[in-house]
Amino acid sequence: MKTYSAKPADISKEWILIDAEGLVLGRMAAIVANILRGKNKVTYTPHMDCGDNVIIINADKVKLTGKKRSDKVYYRHTGHPGGIKSQTAGEILDGRFPERVIEKAVQRMIPSGPLGRQQMRNLRVYAGAEHKQEAQNPKVLDVASMNSKNAR
Repeated sequence: MKTYSAKPADISKEWILIDAEGLVLGRMAAIVANILRGKNKVTYTPHMDCGDNVIIINADKVKLTGKKRSDKVYYRHTGHPGGIKSQTAGEILDGRFPERVIEKAVQRMIPSGPLGRQQMRNLRVYAGAEHKQEAQNPKVLDVASMNSKNAR
């Protein structure tokens, strides 16, 4: 028995639409990371980008359990001495770019490196209910119905 290894011609990518309204952030990010990597397919090959394209809408309505909205802190650095900045998850979700919370959660579940960066390019996150990928006819994935803990 030989080990199957997908070739670029064998890979078929689909478009998947996920509505994040009322979903728990970490649980949704884990499902999205598996789809982006292609681990939900039988043709999964670790060194190939065989995952699907994912569109997430309503990113500003995602839920965080416990006190994470006020206690979870995101840090960034300006590059200058003493230039560390911090924001809580609630400040980011209520701010100008609420989609960054979902992008960062998924990015931290994907391996770092050239393949991980390529897989992250297949993710599109929108704060509102509108998206630009109508022409791709994305399949709707109901994450809330997969497990009762996925939605709040």
